[in-house]
Amino acid sequence: MSQATELAAAAGSADPRVGLRAVLALRRLLERLEVVQVDNARRAGWSWQEIADALEVSRQAVHKKHAGRPAVDHSWEA
Repeated sequence: MSQATELAAAAGSADPRVGLRAVLALRRLLERLEVVQVDNARRAGWSWQEIADALEVSRQAVHKKHAGRPAVDHSWEA
């Protein structure tokens, strides 16, 4: 079972402490994955509008969140 699968299962725990810690870990993973994929899209020549459409957010929201942020190390060691 992958770590993400384990976290998803733990997020449904009846124990709030276990569930909330899993939700936090999933939120952090999700944010990292978004950064990686937005960077991939920009390198592939996607516009901010195309990225926004894929994420179902406004162009302004995705641009505000990701434009001008420093390049990130895309290794999975965090």
